[in-house]
Amino acid sequence: MQNFGIYIIGDEILSGKRKDAHLSKIIELFSARGLQLAWANYLGDIPEQITSSLKASMARGDVVFSFGGIGATPDDFTRQCAADAAGVAIERHVGAVAEIEAQYGESAYPKRVLMADFPKGCDLIPNPINRVAGFSIHQHYFVPGFPEMAHPMVEWVLETYYSHLFHTQNYVEDSILVSEAGESDLIDLMNHMLSQYPMLKLFSLPKSNQRRTTELGMKGESEQVKLAMDALKSGVTALGYPWANI
Repeated sequence: MQNFGIYIIGDEILSGKRKDAHLSKIIELFSARGLQLAWANYLGDIPEQITSSLKASMARGDVVFSFGGIGATPDDFTRQCAADAAGVAIERHVGAVAEIEAQYGESAYPKRVLMADFPKGCDLIPNPINRVAGFSIHQHYFVPGFPEMAHPMVEWVLETYYSHLFHTQNYVEDSILVSEAGESDLIDLMNHMLSQYPMLKLFSLPKSNQRRTTELGMKGESEQVKLAMDALKSGVTALGYPWANI
């Protein structure tokens, strides 16, 4: 199953000067298409950190959306970091120049056109708001930090490159609500489940109530999840805790 991830880049997110609007929206966009987000990382404006993170996700073959840092100011490092991670040079993209010129005319020079300097060999992601394109390389898709631009651009990428995956990934999540048991009471059972179903993910979510209630579940390939949930229910029953389907 294809892994999708996101990077949200910028000191302004980490300092609280701006609130992240991307994670919840991407989960919404993915869910509407039957896709799952495997991971999300927040990165500061540290070039070495950005480059090493991009290298790692490129090496894994993940499909990644990166938000922020593709402007032309000195604190925008993402374009150069993407080039470094891919092992290519930065060059001015003719198509990106044409888009910027069409939007801004002569005022595209000398500064706005800097936003057309992309990793060599990349493809463009059209920006429906101001025509300053994003770019993609090695299944990594780089869009602005502004949600009103970024989110339509992500939708364009999904519809253009990944529509064949919509509602086809054999992935489900199922869980039960265990009463009178905290997580510590269920740890041995959890470890047993992971040893028996190593290809699945297990999750536990304690509830803040007086009955010591814990949501316990598995997610992954549908047939394996069905088998695992049957075993999990039997295990909880054997421990003497009541449970209910969710």
